[in-house]
Amino acid sequence: MQCVDEITALIPHRPPFLWVDKIVSCTGEMIVTEKHIPDNLEVFQGHFPGNPIMPGVLLCEAIFQSAALLMAKKSDKTSYSDRQLPFLTRISQAKFKKTVLPGDNVQIEVKLIEAVASACYFKGVLKVAGKVAIVVDFACKMTAPPVKE
Repeated sequence: MQCVDEITALIPHRPPFLWVDKIVSCTGEMIVTEKHIPDNLEVFQGHFPGNPIMPGVLLCEAIFQSAALLMAKKSDKTSYSDRQLPFLTRISQAKFKKTVLPGDNVQIEVKLIEAVASACYFKGVLKVAGKVAIVVDFACKMTAPPVKE
């Protein structure tokens, strides 16, 4: 199991936009991660007052960050600044089946389905209390991080 410090060594995401707390397992083409949804996230002030629900787009981001961790673990380079990063190019078949609430713990499973040249195709599943909340197919392009001129 890896903690946040080890995760931030693998991917460039940082709080408050880091949506993975720990890597549970990573074997070949699949990674399992976890995220605790804190009660006090600022986003709950507007989504929705009096009835907070974790935004699906941020849960999808947790899935995408898990894919970035999978690709980092597959790389022989130890620092994200030395390797190509996965940039999201496609989201398809996103299904939102269960709401995620403040205080929930979610488990994320991402499987690399296929890698062709610089394109990588994934299936992500996010579960809460063992029940599927989100299923999404997505693709990323492995590329060097953009450099601001």
